[in-house]
Amino acid sequence: MIKVKWLTLAIGAIILCHAPVKAQTKHSFSLGEQDFLLDGKPFQMISGEMHYPRVPREAWRDRMKMAKAMGLNTIGTYVFWNLHEPQKGVFDFTGNNDIVEFVRIAQQEGLWVVLRPSPYVCAEWEFGGYPYWLQNEKGLVVRSKEAQYLKEYKAYIDEVGKRLAPMQINHGGNILMVQIENEYGSYGSDKEYLAINQKMFKEAGFDGLLYTCDPAADAANGHLEGLLPAINGLDNPAKVKALVNKLHNGKGPYYIAEWYPAWFDWWGAPHHTVPAQAYAGRLDSVLTAGMSINMYMFHGGTTRGFMNGANYKDTSPYEPQTSSYDYDAPLDEAGNPTAKYLKFREVIQRSLPKGQALPQVPAAKPAMQISPVTLSQAAVLLNNLPKAVENPTPLTFEDLKQDYGYMLYSTTVEGGRSALLKVKQLRDFAIVMLNGKTVGTLDRRTKRDSINLELPTGNVKLDILVENMGRINFGKYLLENKKGITEKVLLGGEEVKGWKMYRFPMANSNAFRFIKATQSGNSPVMKKGNFNVSTLADTYLDMSKWGKGVVWVNGHNLGKYWNIGPQQTIYVPKEWLKKGSNSIIVLDLLTYNEQKVVTTSKPVLNVMVKK
Repeated sequence: MIKVKWLTLAIGAIILCHAPVKAQTKHSFSLGEQDFLLDGKPFQMISGEMHYPRVPREAWRDRMKMAKAMGLNTIGTYVFWNLHEPQKGVFDFTGNNDIVEFVRIAQQEGLWVVLRPSPYVCAEWEFGGYPYWLQNEKGLVVRSKEAQYLKEYKAYIDEVGKRLAPMQINHGGNILMVQIENEYGSYGSDKEYLAINQKMFKEAGFDGLLYTCDPAADAANGHLEGLLPAINGLDNPAKVKALVNKLHNGKGPYYIAEWYPAWFDWWGAPHHTVPAQAYAGRLDSVLTAGMSINMYMFHGGTTRGFMNGANYKDTSPYEPQTSSYDYDAPLDEAGNPTAKYLKFREVIQRSLPKGQALPQVPAAKPAMQISPVTLSQAAVLLNNLPKAVENPTPLTFEDLKQDYGYMLYSTTVEGGRSALLKVKQLRDFAIVMLNGKTVGTLDRRTKRDSINLELPTGNVKLDILVENMGRINFGKYLLENKKGITEKVLLGGEEVKGWKMYRFPMANSNAFRFIKATQSGNSPVMKKGNFNVSTLADTYLDMSKWGKGVVWVNGHNLGKYWNIGPQQTIYVPKEWLKKGSNSIIVLDLLTYNEQKVVTTSKPVLNVMVKK
């Protein structure tokens, strides 16, 4: 009897949820005993997570049309503090950071939005979404009641509220509800802290429906009395209902806020895939039970620039995530439907009343292969040094107010000997050079912090180029996220002093002196070239013959590559190409004499190379 009742409600909800979202029409959205209520009627969210910075702004609308065609009625997204306040007091909601436009396009496409400003997001994102500069505020402790943190947090959430609170459903917009904090129960259990979050959100103008979300095992820690507890990672309807009832006075609604039909990747580990069939039945059981769900991810896209995060805990090594955020999601990295997309669409279609059809699936985009591109110009980093900062001991990225990229540490040591070089607390990857020539690497992932050096006679120039491979985005080490050489350098057991630091944040890839490329490179180098296209289509750069680095096309930082895998290609969206001449710049830390970039029409995301 109960099953029949829930099925009836679910079908009724789906009829509602595919009605257009009318702009500037005020609706009500509230909690019923068992269901969400839209204008007083049962409503079932069938949502998919998609993050605006991981998709070119020019493609937001196309991705949303794909969401609609699969049967989704809602888009979930985080809001990323470190994108919107990259430096203290400097806010940016423009270009690909224009979340207001992202929400507006969703409304135009007939989609509701679940907003997750947190301010902590996890999301395999640099520092879990926190701005790096928080670490420069002495005594500041994230995710706590510490006064400085709350002050900075409030300034940020107020800026978000100015722009997005008017877009809540009760103000004529399409934001159904707003999440406070994010999986806080996996981190702490301070209910007073959660209440402060709630108060801040309300003061920022978020006066609609607020909720928390946590993994099932941590939901009691992360739930705040009076708010709806959403559950992550659990898709057994009976278990979800029992847990929510326990925390929410015996009532629903029931919302699975993060449902994982696959997983993310990190460097040096195989690409994660999950067959669609393994999750189609689970999706069907949730929808049949009338529960609301958010697929994490519906479309992952790409974590471009230097914005990938990393995992690290006592039982596993440091694991920086790949730039590809394909996630084996229903919509692939380029925004094309997969077998999983079609299977899930079948499940959703079956839950609709007879005769009600989903929109036709837009055609997959063509992808092209371009003739090999010759990079004829080069800029050696050691020949393009910015102004140095001198200090007896190494300074961190944060000490020098540098967010991402690379830092070069340079000094002179006495030669004519063999000695062990040890970098204590390296974060994260280093190229070691003697007299301008690379002699080895250090890698936090493998705990390789030492190298034996054969020092030539005389004074020897020692250079250590350190890469920030991504600040930790989850767990207790969130509070230990400074980058660079964070302690000291030992050579032959003696501390090395007298350092010059050179900052390479790589915010402007054109700010380097390029000359004709040669085949005699022996240290990290940038290569530059141009290529012509007559047709605009997606393509992929095959970087498997290169070493480790970053690629820019037409000024867009497309993300990182590393030939250890699993990711071997870099996705180039057609929206960022132009007919005629296009520019490409490659920074490589390990391979100095490669001069050609080849392309392919298909991604390569699961090739491992043992190093």
